[in-house]
Amino acid sequence: MSAIRRPGRWLATTALAAVVLSACSSGSASTDVSAAGDPVSGGTLVYGTSADPICVDPNQTDLTATRDMVRQVADSLVDADPETGEIVPWLATSWVVNDNATAFDFTLRSGVTFSNGEAFDAAAVKSYLDGVRDLGGRAVNASSYLEGYVGTEVTGTDQVRVTFDVPNASFLQALSTVNMGILSPSTYRLPPEQRCLGQIVGTGAFVLDHYTPTQEVVLTKRAGYDWPSANAAHTGEAYLDSVVFRVIPEASVRVGSLRSGDVDIINQVPTQDEENLEASGFGLLTTNNPGTVSEYLTNNASPVLKDEAVRKAIQLGIDREEYKATILLPRNNVATSILSSTTPYYTDFSEYIRYAPDEAEKLLDDAGWKVGSDGIRAKDGQRLSVTLVNGQSGGTAAYELVAQHLQRIGVELVIKNVSRAEMLAALDTGDYDFVPYGFTRADPAALTMHFSTKRNNPLHLQPSELETYLDAQAAAPVAADRQAAVDKAAEYILEHALVIVLAEQSIAHAHDSTVHGVAWEPGAQISLYDTWIQG
Repeated sequence: MSAIRRPGRWLATTALAAVVLSACSSGSASTDVSAAGDPVSGGTLVYGTSADPICVDPNQTDLTATRDMVRQVADSLVDADPETGEIVPWLATSWVVNDNATAFDFTLRSGVTFSNGEAFDAAAVKSYLDGVRDLGGRAVNASSYLEGYVGTEVTGTDQVRVTFDVPNASFLQALSTVNMGILSPSTYRLPPEQRCLGQIVGTGAFVLDHYTPTQEVVLTKRAGYDWPSANAAHTGEAYLDSVVFRVIPEASVRVGSLRSGDVDIINQVPTQDEENLEASGFGLLTTNNPGTVSEYLTNNASPVLKDEAVRKAIQLGIDREEYKATILLPRNNVATSILSSTTPYYTDFSEYIRYAPDEAEKLLDDAGWKVGSDGIRAKDGQRLSVTLVNGQSGGTAAYELVAQHLQRIGVELVIKNVSRAEMLAALDTGDYDFVPYGFTRADPAALTMHFSTKRNNPLHLQPSELETYLDAQAAAPVAADRQAAVDKAAEYILEHALVIVLAEQSIAHAHDSTVHGVAWEPGAQISLYDTWIQG
């Protein structure tokens, strides 16, 4: 086991422990605010986004592009420092956690209201947490954060106690995420479908004006806002008057729109355009996402991939250095674990991810897979062919390069391009071999999302000692104990090749030189609260 780690840290308060995470994200902002002068108020920021949000309820979405939008509308109980990962106040001013992370007591900020005038108080927090729980599977990410949720007790006008029947050491970090953004009590009384279409009310610095599916999301400044996160650079209202998120799925059109001045900022900048845009005077804002790396979610019960030797051979048959040289930029990292190096409690396990084609071929030979006349192996009349069900935008060149690598060891990788809905349906039904994915979360509890057999089990795993490690990391009251459990989980996943890992996830935004103050949050979402446009 390698010794390279990013450990967690713990802060003790009154014999109780509040978790403090280590460095969770690395990002770079391109604009120098001091050189640009003092921030000014006013103006509309036009943001070219790569994907239709589909659902603008922060509690229900799992799309990165959507989280960028709804982060501006929905505040959280706590935030996480983008450099250190330390949990800092937001709508909660203080908190204490019992010694086995099953009870969390919060004191709430006073004077906060939702944009429709409803009060933010202890009763609203109970409505919010119960409302997220009641979404069940609709809360794709948030439901996993509330595993073991017993309930929320109002202990005072501005005080609540949240309890779990199992330890939840990552709960504070979960509360800082966009998916756990807080909406008003009246919002939780609406059907989930209405919330998806834009009927949401938050306490945020912006208000959702409207959502027109496949076209745009428009936000307007919240008058009187004065309760930003402790991470914010200023207090009071946001600088921008409004933000228009314009849906522009085609990458070349987004880049062209930025160059022509039709939009002020774009997401999902194509790799080949980053250097050209920067050379042309546009700013770049980049980060390597915490959480799981870009991976091929693997159906461990499929006829071919249920054979561990095949999975291991595929893992060893991918030349990630060629992948990096061909597909990635110098700032990007290939995978060295199932967790990104920007994730708390990360450890380097690259010995399981090395390029070893000879070893891969021996594994397949020993497992009875013999090379055919066309170079593809077969066994008992079954061809060694696996299908990647791709519902992600872009990435085709990367998938094709992996297919070339695998062909060298006698494995055929077929790329099947489908809609995102079809890809997710395939995960549900198990009608897939591989699905490209990656889960962004600034906490190693991201592993539970894919690898726990207690939930929907998309990898079709059999119960194993891995579940014990996942449970242990959730329950660990001391950072060293959590580190040990996370290491055991990550090593088990890679040793048994339960998924195929490629590179760390990365995001790049590009913006006009007049745009300043766009900030990364630890979960690789952006905050526009401090953003302003230079006249």
